[in-house]
Order: sequence, then C-alpha cells, then structure tokens
Amino acid sequence: MEWLSAILSLVAVGILLVVGYRTLGDYMAWVYVSDKDWRPERGFYRLIGVDPKAEQTWRSYLRAVLVFSAVGLLIVYLLQRTQQWLPYSLGLGAPSPFLSFNTAASFVANTNWQSYSPEQTLGYTVQLAGLAVQNFVSAGVGMAVAIALIRGLARRGSPTIGNFWVDLTRGTVRILLPVAVLGAIVLMAGGVIENFNGFVDVQTVAGGSQSVPGGPVASQEVIKLLGTNGGGFFNANSSHPFENPSGWTNAFEVLLMLIIPFALPRTFGRMVGDNRQGYAIVAAMGILFVASFSILTSLQLAGRGTAPQLAGAATEGIEQRLGIVASALFSTTSTGTSTGAVDAMHDSYTALGGMMTMLNMMIGEVAPGGVGSGIYGILISAIIAVFVAGLLVGRTPEFLGKKIGPREIKLASLYILVTPALVLSGTALSFAVPGVRQSVQDTSISNPGVHGMSEVLYAFTSAANNNGSAFAGISADTPWMNTALGVAMLLGRFVPIVFVLALAGAMAAQTPVPATRGTLPTHRPQFVGLLIGVIVIVTALTYFPVLTLGPLAEGL
Repeated sequence: MEWLSAILSLVAVGILLVVGYRTLGDYMAWVYVSDKDWRPERGFYRLIGVDPKAEQTWRSYLRAVLVFSAVGLLIVYLLQRTQQWLPYSLGLGAPSPFLSFNTAASFVANTNWQSYSPEQTLGYTVQLAGLAVQNFVSAGVGMAVAIALIRGLARRGSPTIGNFWVDLTRGTVRILLPVAVLGAIVLMAGGVIENFNGFVDVQTVAGGSQSVPGGPVASQEVIKLLGTNGGGFFNANSSHPFENPSGWTNAFEVLLMLIIPFALPRTFGRMVGDNRQGYAIVAAMGILFVASFSILTSLQLAGRGTAPQLAGAATEGIEQRLGIVASALFSTTSTGTSTGAVDAMHDSYTALGGMMTMLNMMIGEVAPGGVGSGIYGILISAIIAVFVAGLLVGRTPEFLGKKIGPREIKLASLYILVTPALVLSGTALSFAVPGVRQSVQDTSISNPGVHGMSEVLYAFTSAANNNGSAFAGISADTPWMNTALGVAMLLGRFVPIVFVLALAGAMAAQTPVPATRGTLPTHRPQFVGLLIGVIVIVTALTYFPVLTLGPLAEGL
C-alpha cells in the first residue's frame, strides 16, 4: 500500500510538471528574449539609471551581481540590528552580530539557513522587508545567471551575455511575483495563515495555556518554496500546521519547489534553438530525482533498528498527518532543489536515509536543482561529460557547436571543486582546531559520536550548497558556526557564479563549428546516461571517504 501511494504521488506530481514544462518553460524563454519592456520596468530602469538596451560583458554582469548582492547583505544585516526600533517588531530585540551576519548571508545567498527560532527572534518588518524581499531577488539572481550561461551557449561571436538588471527585473516581476501571488491564494484557501495578529494566548487540548504567533505566513511560504529558498516563518518550517496544514497543501508545496527548476530545461532548449537538448537535460534530472526518492522511501519503510522495526517503519520525526511517503517526497524535493524546507526532521531519519538527503545536495543539487542554479549546475556537468567523451574517442569535444578547450574545462572543473572544498574544509576545521572543536562538541552537537559527525557534515553540506536544511540535533547559534557557515554560504553561492559567468563569456565569444560524423550528439539517451554517470562518479569520488566517517559508519 505504501509503494502504491509512492507511485501515485510521483505520477500525480509528474503529470503537473509535464504540463508546466512546456507552458512555463516557453513563457520563461519569451520573458528573457523579448525586446519589449513593460512600463513599470522602464520606470524602474530610469530610477536606478540603467539603459535596458545596453548589454554587458561577463565581467560587467558579474560586477552587477556582486554589488547588488552586497547591498542586499548590508540591508538585511542592518534591519536585524535595528529591529527593536522598527514597527511590528513584536517587542523582540536585535539578534547578535554573529547571528545577524549569518542570517543576512543565508538569505542573500538563497540558502535560508536559520540558526534561530524565527517566531521568537524576528518581527514582521524584518521578515517582510528583509527576508521575503531576498526570497524574491536571490532567486531572481540565480535565474539571471542561468540565462546568461544559456545565452553564452546560444550566441555566436558575441562579446556580451545580456543585461543583469533587465534579467533580474524580468525574472522577479514577470515570473516569480505573479506565480507567488496565485500560490499564496491557494495556500490561504488550504488553511495557511496570513495576518498581523502577533502572539495570541490559547487553551491547549491538555488544558494548559500556550502563546501562539500569527503572521503574514502564506505570502512568505509560497516564495520560500517557489524560489527554492526554504526559510520557514516558524521554527518547525513546513511541518508546522500554519505553514502546511494538510496532505494536499503538502503536495502543492512539492509542486511549487519543482515547477520552475523542471521547466528551465525547456527554456534552455528554446533559447539554443533545439528542444531536444532540453529533453535530454530534464531526463537526466528526472531519473536522478526518481532514483533518490525510491531509495529514500525504501530506507524509511525498511526502518532498520529496534525502535523502527517495532513501529513498523521509521516514523520518528514524521508528521503523522502526512506519513512516510509524503515526507520522503518532500525531503527528496527540498534537498534536490536547494530549497531546504522540511516537513519532517531529517535528523530522525534512518542513518542511510539521512545520508540520501545529504547526497542530493552533494551531487550539486541538479535533480532538478535550485531556481537557476540547478540548470547552470547540470550544464556545467554536461560540459564535463562532453569533455570526457571527447577524451575517450580522441576528438576535440564540442557542446552545441562550441569547442570545449583548456579554458572552458578549467572553469568547469573549478566550479565542480568549490563546493566540496568548502564542505570538507569546514567540517575538518570544526574538529581539528582545539578551541573550535570544544565549542562544537560541547555546545553544537547534541548527539556525540558518529551521528554528531553527520550533523556537522550535513550543516556544511547544506550551507556550501545553498540548501539551508539541517539535522535538527545541531545547535548552530554559536560564534564559530554562525561565522563559518555564513562564509561557506557566501563563497558557495558567489564563487561558482564567477566561473559560470566567465564560462558564459567564453562560450558567447566563440563561433559554432559545424557538426561532423565525429560530433557527440548531446540529445540522445546515451548522452543522458553519460551525464548521469559523470554526476554520480564525481560525487562518489569526492565525498565517499567522509561519508564513511558519518552516516555510512552509523548505518552499517
């Protein structure tokens, strides 16, 4: 019965994604290739002094990304530090400097890692003016970078890759905002709250009294999922009934996380003039997603261990109104898309089940990945796959008619290496530096031993991959964890973007060469298999040693 439920869940979500693939994918392609600016957009460009018709080189595009994000980082930090003087602060004081930095870095980097309990730390003004705004624009930045890379692959001998300010504005205003408004209405209809009530004292079922916060939840909930952000309005995130009241809202939230990342391959195919390329990319994403969901569901239903076997499955940390299958689907989606939202406690999963959520992040979150970051991540993997195939047959590798030379493969390789370096170095320093180790072991880790190792590894994996989920057993509100994870989030977000935009510029400057009999077709099943193989093998070789010290050791 459980497996029937799993299959039906996949089929239902899959049907909606198939509909959205073409409809939304074609619409997004039109948004970014249209030469018409809407009147409000033209007014915004005049306000900030931007000529929407002026295109940028990759270096100018990168400077705009970094400057915009740095300003956002400063604004979110200052909003938190001055919270006590802001309206709708609910009487809450300012978070510490370390926590304010971590939170600002988190939301600007599209990570939404939360080292705090939101309803007890941040008032409505900071939530709306700071965090919710970054939920939109950080997702818009990711989409803009992805479109810049796609333009680089599509253009011929061009020194430019587009205009960041136009791409950011259009992605936010024409795509994210309309869908978010409709999604918020659906969530409110499903019981997600949207008010400014503050804290209300209620009588509990057991006869006690509890202070329950209200808040503008639905409006933030929808963009946290649609923009693959993940930060919850409440500490319990999407397991809280005010954020996720029922089974059908849970399924709708899964759809929100997947709809844009799975539609972007269609946008890619349209913009490069070959829809078959989009089908190949989305096929690789889909196969990886289904495999991850199937394995995680199997591990959770098997429930190895005394307590899970007595219960019939691994039900600890699972919302009983949702069940194991729905929770496994949500977890696979949130860690496969860089969303990081949770409707179950990953820390309570079986050891190998928890490892699967880590692996979803470790493979680069390309199944299907975050908004924008998923498509540019898998395109980087596709370039490496083409290079590997070229080595096997002794020919110069080409992707969409563009030659993959030393410069291109160096940029792609550096992109692949950044995140593992941050994950492994951050985990190592947490245990290698004496003063830091004591803080981590005495304060951060609540489950010493092998599982504690997994908690720290998960934290840095989540931060460097800009996911934001966590093993619930770790306490990250310490100077070391706030600083180290904040730095990992910023470097994990913006250093890869440097290599993506540099690669976009290199590709745009090339003139495509004609396909020959020796050119590897990148739209056929054999290439899909090669692409999946490269993604899995690179992950296995990079992370397998550290996994043996944590979840594998615990699970086996």
